[in-house]
Amino acid sequence: MARTLNKVFLIGNLGRDPEIRFLPSGQQVANFSLATKEVWTSKEGKKEERVQWHRIVAFGKLAEICGEYLSKGRQVYIEGRLQSRDWNTQEGQKRSTVEVIVQNLILLGGKGAPSDSEPEEITYEPDKEPEEDVPF
Repeated sequence: MARTLNKVFLIGNLGRDPEIRFLPSGQQVANFSLATKEVWTSKEGKKEERVQWHRIVAFGKLAEICGEYLSKGRQVYIEGRLQSRDWNTQEGQKRSTVEVIVQNLILLGGKGAPSDSEPEEITYEPDKEPEEDVPF
């Protein structure tokens, strides 16, 4: 069987403060959005840019760290993996999303960061993922 890899590396800014919740098992979950920006020069010499929004999810101790240290505008490095999820709304409509499950986090500059600060690496082996469906 061929080897596969599911790894994501992002540097961006939080679009909102993390939303912290607890699963029925008591495990902490943090959700937030992260914006990354792609910049290029068009054939006409005009500077172009495109912002991409990512849904980020952290569990356990990483969720606790996100709640304590992250806020809207803060720049962070996120390392994780992609996970897709499907669910039905209360109206019975089928929905799906793709999220980045955080495995490593480094606090960088940007809004909410102390001035002249070095990046602060917060590495934590994520807790085992919950067996139950995460209600988002």
